[in-house]
Amino acid sequence: MKLYEFCFSPTGGSLKVSEILSRAWDCEKVFVDLTRQEGSYPVPGKEDVCIVTAPSYSGRVPAPEAERLQKLSGNGAAAVLVTVYGNRAFEDTLIEMKDLLMQAGFHCAAAVAAIAEHSIMREVAAGRPDAQDEAELEDFGRQIRCVLEEGRGAESVQVPGNHPYRETHASALKPAANKSCVRCGACAAQCPAGAISKEDPTQTDTERCFACMRCIKICPHHARTLDAGVLAALTQRLEKACAGRKENELFL
Repeated sequence: MKLYEFCFSPTGGSLKVSEILSRAWDCEKVFVDLTRQEGSYPVPGKEDVCIVTAPSYSGRVPAPEAERLQKLSGNGAAAVLVTVYGNRAFEDTLIEMKDLLMQAGFHCAAAVAAIAEHSIMREVAAGRPDAQDEAELEDFGRQIRCVLEEGRGAESVQVPGNHPYRETHASALKPAANKSCVRCGACAAQCPAGAISKEDPTQTDTERCFACMRCIKICPHHARTLDAGVLAALTQRLEKACAGRKENELFL
């Protein structure tokens, strides 16, 4: 068997969680970067295991990732659904993932909700997944592997969430180029939504941008920023909801 990691991770949090969970398997591993705009997707065998990771944006699967999940072919392989969120809530992300993966032909055998540093408010859940998370997630991976190897994951995993899914609204936070931009094009090349012009990287299609913060994360010149006033208002609004330490959850 093989272990496939289908991972959508604009700022690296989901990637860290996927990598930690994958340590439970010592077989051949295939990494598939769903963050990329273009690419072909391998088809797993029925005996394979697939870790499918999605960051939770406003309690939902990011639209670009949802489109890519619809292009996958599960071929009956067991899927471990993983949502990663910034210490607020993951709401309907797992149930939406389950629906998309079942439609794509996967068997949804287990699920994990994990915490990572908030992609916008970096002080929220800073440094997570930390050492405590790492130990817990490694244990989750071992538990999932044991369940699958013993054949106890035959039933579809039950995950929290609602139908219809919660409504999503476009974020007012749209990263923009500042005077430090040298038009190197790194942000345009790596934007998951293709929202940044490759001809002129100072221009952003605000309709396509879903505020994933990847351009800010990867810019070598720190030339993309957020509106300070809008960011301050968002931070104040979410301060209470993001307070305290949320814990990782395993669904088997």
